[in-house]
Amino acid sequence: MKKNTILYVLLFFLIIVNGFFLFNYIGKGKSKKGHSKQKDKNFIVKELGFNEEQIAQFRENSVGHHETIVRLNDDVKNLKDELFSKLSEDAVSDAVIDSITSLICDKEKEKDKEVFSHFKMIQELSDDKQKEKFKMIIMDALRQGERGEGPPPPGEVGGHRPPRNN
Repeated sequence: MKKNTILYVLLFFLIIVNGFFLFNYIGKGKSKKGHSKQKDKNFIVKELGFNEEQIAQFRENSVGHHETIVRLNDDVKNLKDELFSKLSEDAVSDAVIDSITSLICDKEKEKDKEVFSHFKMIQELSDDKQKEKFKMIIMDALRQGERGEGPPPPGEVGGHRPPRNN
């Protein structure tokens, strides 16, 4: 009887620990995702030092932007899935491949236009000092995109290269 009691206590303990783990793991995963989205939005607001009126306009004008980008990303993913599902087919016409890749290009173009208009809206909300800071943020982000997420190359500090002496 004593052996069974120990097993039951151990089983109960494991169930509690697993429940606690799942609650923390699943609960924090969802909140981090939402928190990250909010953090991205607040980055520009914080970096540019928007006042309350600018923040209100920014939030009002940003409604739907994230959903549009997610939808376009999903469309691109589905089109790429469709394209690469053709690999298993014996014969695929160039017209089909061209058609799917053209649709992918159209979606990517829509995405770029959406991002551009969103950034344009941010710039229009900004005063002259904020516009200069925003320009620097955009240029740094573009430079990072060109070289990836890694550290700057040797001799490059803060995304800026020192002038070359020829």
